[in-house]
Amino acid sequence: MVSRRRLVLTSGLTFRVLDTPRPSGDSGPTVVLVHGIGMSHRYLSRLHAVLAEHTRVVSIDLPGFGGLPKPPYDLSVERMSRALGAVIATLGDDRVVLVGHSMGAQWAVETALQHPELVRAVVPIGPVVDARHRTLTAQARALAVDTLGETPAINAIVFTDYLRCGVRWYLRQARHMIAYPLEERIALLAVPVLVLRGGADPVAGRAWCRRLRDAATVARLVEVPGRHHVVQQSAPRAVADAILVHTAGPWPTRTGAEQSRGGSVPSTP
Repeated sequence: MVSRRRLVLTSGLTFRVLDTPRPSGDSGPTVVLVHGIGMSHRYLSRLHAVLAEHTRVVSIDLPGFGGLPKPPYDLSVERMSRALGAVIATLGDDRVVLVGHSMGAQWAVETALQHPELVRAVVPIGPVVDARHRTLTAQARALAVDTLGETPAINAIVFTDYLRCGVRWYLRQARHMIAYPLEERIALLAVPVLVLRGGADPVAGRAWCRRLRDAATVARLVEVPGRHHVVQQSAPRAVADAILVHTAGPWPTRTGAEQSRGGSVPSTP
């Protein structure tokens, strides 16, 4: 199914929206995918395609990334999320499942806090910044280790997207990424949270992801065994299954069994 592409301009910022309409007969929520720092929709493409078999999917490229114009002013996580919320509001669906990978998890959480009327669940995948990596040097080290476990195709996408982003814009956003208190902000969410990570992810460790799960009011943790940081591209069907299963139906209370233990899903490519 072909995605409709459009540019959205808000507050002087240019976003790219790739919108795949829902299959016939589907009445589920819209799943919105948000990339991480330096990246674009390209490393979300396989997850987008699998999800599109079941529901409406929208991938959004943020200003300054994916070849889009660099913003004319600095953008904190809060300011970027305010603009992202305005873009999501144009989708015409107030039941969005908001999925963010890596730094995209920060933008997703903050957008849900600022626009609770639009979001029904938040899915941080490989969320940053792990308490073990709270300097740019430590973060770079973890990312370098991760490249050893990713496929050449994934590393090629990551490398070329980093080139398109550029060092200056990357470092400006990295400063905000390191400073953003994700564990504090996720605790304020009123919507359910599904924390998802690759079981071998050196960037977003298990202890850190459990800490985020436990901080949220209602949350689950799912790991895809053997996969690394870019789990949504290396195991898209396992990630899609987790998103579709764990964001559907009733959620447990904070004292429920799912709150106290994580789940796992098969690492089906």
